[in-house]
Amino acid sequence: MLHVVHHPAYVSPPPPGSPYAFDKYGLVMELLAERGDAHVVHEPQAMPRHWVEAVHAPAYVAEVIDCTVPRDKSRRIGFAVTGSVARRALLSPGGTWLAAKLALRLGHAANAAGGSHHALYDTGAGYCVFNDLVIAANRLLAERDAARILILDLDVHQGDGTAALTAGRPDIFTLSVHAAKNFPVRKAESTLDIALPDGVEDAAYLAVVAAHLPRVLDDFRPDLILYQGGVDPHRDDRLGRLALSDAGLDTRDRYVMRVARQRGIAVASTMGGGYGHDRLAVAGRHVASMLALADACARTEAACRDVSAADFRSSCP
Repeated sequence: MLHVVHHPAYVSPPPPGSPYAFDKYGLVMELLAERGDAHVVHEPQAMPRHWVEAVHAPAYVAEVIDCTVPRDKSRRIGFAVTGSVARRALLSPGGTWLAAKLALRLGHAANAAGGSHHALYDTGAGYCVFNDLVIAANRLLAERDAARILILDLDVHQGDGTAALTAGRPDIFTLSVHAAKNFPVRKAESTLDIALPDGVEDAAYLAVVAAHLPRVLDDFRPDLILYQGGVDPHRDDRLGRLALSDAGLDTRDRYVMRVARQRGIAVASTMGGGYGHDRLAVAGRHVASMLALADACARTEAACRDVSAADFRSSCP
């Protein structure tokens, strides 16, 4: 069963003159209901301000909350910060934190928003206001819900903000697999970056993930994966430069979940990027991703339920 975190305020009215629409977050929940797949909805609370200020500059946090973000920062974000956008910016990290708390208990949970991996210390960028991944990770570690966290970023764009905000932290490992020539032009340095050429298709992409992810899990031994599972590596994505199919994304998500749960590692997923003029198609890819993760979690745990700890990894599929 899918445990999904959602708040009605995730669907914010688009700021005046903005090309960015927030309607896919509502479409995702409508599609889930229409499909009839078993799911439980959990409503988050806004992340308390002091946890946001533990990651972002207090002056920038004040600009967002007071809706006084300067024009140059608004341009960098991609839209103006209105009252509804500011509320959403606080709810999204609250949702990622709640999804992580649920995942630590249930194995997996999804935030039906989040993945704002471009937000930096004193500004937002690339449609990202606050970095929910780092805010949630920092709180989880500070409150000792986890000792080590892997932020796995398989969005088509590099998680530059995530990398910059966690640089030098031994308790957070950042792994980004992205299109080399895509946004941002200036990349940050993740713990491990894998930059791919344009046009990479399913087999080559999946081979890269399989070549690196198990080793990272075994060497770093995280308690939790915060999975930025953007669907923008899809071949039809408006802002992507890779060429994954629907089947490729499905295999990617199922593989991530399987290798994590074989090791007893919880996975909290965020929606991340997905862009296109056909918003229903984009929302459908996000729904498919969340359902694939939930199904893979259930299947892996069922296969491993009666396996002894010593044989856990080798005996599970």
